[in-house]
Amino acid sequence: MPGVSPPVRAFPTRLFLFAFLGWTFDFYDLVLFGFIKDPVARSLGLAHRYEAWLLGVALSTSGVGGIIAGRLADRVGKRSVLSVTIFIYSLGSLVCGLSGSVWTFIVGRALVGLGVGGEWAVGHGMVAEAVAAERRGRASALLQAGEPVGVGIAAVVGYLLVPLVGWRAVLIGSSATALIAFAARNSLHLPSTPATSPAPLSALLRPGILSRAVRAWLLGVFKLGTYWSCYTWLPSILLTRMHQSVGRSLTWIVTAQIGQFIGMLAFGPFADTFGRRKAFTLFSLLTAAALAPLAFAWRTLSAEPALFWSVMLLLGFGSGCTAGFGALLAELFPTELRGLGMGTTYNLARTVQLWAAVLVGWAFDHAGLPGALGVPLTLALATASWVWVLPETRGIPLPVLRDFDSQRP
Repeated sequence: MPGVSPPVRAFPTRLFLFAFLGWTFDFYDLVLFGFIKDPVARSLGLAHRYEAWLLGVALSTSGVGGIIAGRLADRVGKRSVLSVTIFIYSLGSLVCGLSGSVWTFIVGRALVGLGVGGEWAVGHGMVAEAVAAERRGRASALLQAGEPVGVGIAAVVGYLLVPLVGWRAVLIGSSATALIAFAARNSLHLPSTPATSPAPLSALLRPGILSRAVRAWLLGVFKLGTYWSCYTWLPSILLTRMHQSVGRSLTWIVTAQIGQFIGMLAFGPFADTFGRRKAFTLFSLLTAAALAPLAFAWRTLSAEPALFWSVMLLLGFGSGCTAGFGALLAELFPTELRGLGMGTTYNLARTVQLWAAVLVGWAFDHAGLPGALGVPLTLALATASWVWVLPETRGIPLPVLRDFDSQRP
C-alpha cells in the first residue's frame, strides 16, 4: 500500500545459531590435524614428507561433499542435509581417533572432508535466503566468523590438551559434535523444504551461469589458497623453524584468530556499504602486507614481540575476507540450483588446496621460509586483482533461473 513501509524481516536467530555451531566445529575438525600432525605422524610411523598429503586429504574430499550435499539440499531440503553433514564429519573424527594405521586415519580424514564440504554450502545458503538483502553480507560474515573460533579452539586443544591426554582422546572427544546434528534434525525452527523447482544439473552449464561459476571458482582457489597454504603450516613453522616456545606459538595463533574474527565482523558491513569487490581487494592487500614481513623479516619480528603480535593480528584481520564467500556466491547463483552452485564452486576451490599444502612444502625445501610464505603472499595479491572480473552483487535480489535466459555473464 502506498506510504506504508514494508515489514522489517526479523533476523533468523535460531537458524543462525545452528548453522554457526555446525560451521565452528566443522572447521575445528578440519584444522585440528594441523596442530596434532607431529604426534600423529610419530604414532603411526608417517614420514615427514607425507604429512602434506594427509593435510590435504580432507580438503580434497570436501569438494565431493559440497557437490553432493548442495544437490541434495536443493532436492530434499536443507535441515535434513545439514544434520547429515555434521554427523559425517563427527564420524570422521571418531574413525581417526580409533585408527591403528595410516590408511584408517586417511579414511577418517576423508570423512571429515565430506562432512565439512557439505555443511558450508547448506548452512550459508540457508542463512543467505533467510535474511534481508541489505544485511546479507553482515549475516554471511557473522556466520563465517565461526571459522576463527574453530581454529582458536583447535589451537588451545592442540597445544595444551594433546600433551596431557593424547591425540586419540582429543579426536574421539571431538566426535561429540554429532550431538549438534541430532539437535538440528529435530528442530522445528530450521527450514527443510527443497527448492520450489530444482533445476537439472545441466542448468549449471548455461553460459551465463558457467562463466560465473568458473570465475568464482578461481577467486576461491586464490583466496582459500592464501588461507590454507599459510595456516596449515604456520603452527609447525612457529615451533620448529621460528623456534618460538609453545606458549608464544599458541599466543601468535590465537592472536591471528582474534584478528580474523574482528576482520570478519568488519568485512560484512564494509562489503554491504562499499561493495563485494572493494572489500575483497582491501582485505587481501592487508593479508599480503602481513605475510611479507613474516616471510622476509621474521627474525626482526621475533626480537620484538609487540611487532610480531601486531603482524599476526593484521594477518588475521586480512584473512577475514573469507567471510565474503557466503553472500557473494548466494548472489551469483539462481535459487533453483543455489545449493549445487555454492557447494560445487566453493568446495572445488577448497579441493585444490591439497596442492597448495604440497606446494608450500616443496617451496620450503627449496627456498626456506621466504619460499614457503611467498606462496600465500602471491595468492593474496592474485585474490585482490581477480575479484574484479566478477560482477558487483551488493544488495541485489537473489537471482532466479529466468534471469539467465539471456545468457548474460
